[in-house]
Amino acid sequence: MSHAGQLATFTLNRPAKRNAQNPLTWAWLSRTVNALPGTVRMLVVRGEGPSFSAGLDRAMFTPEGLDGIPSVHELARAGHDEASAEIAGYQHGLAVFARPALVSLALVQGHAVGAGFQLSLACDVRIAAEDAQFSMAEVTLGLVPDLGGTKRLVELVGYSRAAEICLTGRRVDATEALQIGLVSSVVGSGDLAEAGERFVTRILEQPVTAVTEIKALLLAAADRSQGEQERAEREAQHRQLRALAGLAE
Repeated sequence: MSHAGQLATFTLNRPAKRNAQNPLTWAWLSRTVNALPGTVRMLVVRGEGPSFSAGLDRAMFTPEGLDGIPSVHELARAGHDEASAEIAGYQHGLAVFARPALVSLALVQGHAVGAGFQLSLACDVRIAAEDAQFSMAEVTLGLVPDLGGTKRLVELVGYSRAAEICLTGRRVDATEALQIGLVSSVVGSGDLAEAGERFVTRILEQPVTAVTEIKALLLAAADRSQGEQERAEREAQHRQLRALAGLAE
């Protein structure tokens, strides 16, 4: 993680393993994002090398596992409460993106598979390179997506399409991802960083309190009725009007 001014960048930097992730990745992500100063408004998530992230580190599936991390075999043998608590910790790592005051952007090139797909889904916005391929491949391993990606995918593309993507484990290329609303734009592979910079600049030009209020409204919209959402909009607007008039508490 690096940060300067209002921008922080989280880089998956294991290109030899196509940026495979493990529970230490998510714990470190949670810890470092929560430690960012309040002046940071934008978080860019990217992967070094040709792939964004090819998913879970396959060493997790070996009997030896990884140092300090329960292997898949150990999780299987654990009691329900113990296993549930362990997985909840993994999910908590990606929950940090829900902070209203922090806008997150995933820059996705190459493979975004399994945990890589779910990491991109946790971000507010996704920009894809033309070679990007998304896959919720857990089903092919006899597993389920467990980093919060099922709800996020349904909210983005609808139940039927999310079911088809998750139940088949097939790959969704960049063109289709744009068509179904999975990503906001697709750019040439050499233009991904520049596209990210343009988006960051545009967000940082906007008033911080307005951006924070709008993100909070959008995050809560799916769980509210229309009337409840309109009430939340009224309350947020009044706070903004008071702030603009110099009357904020």
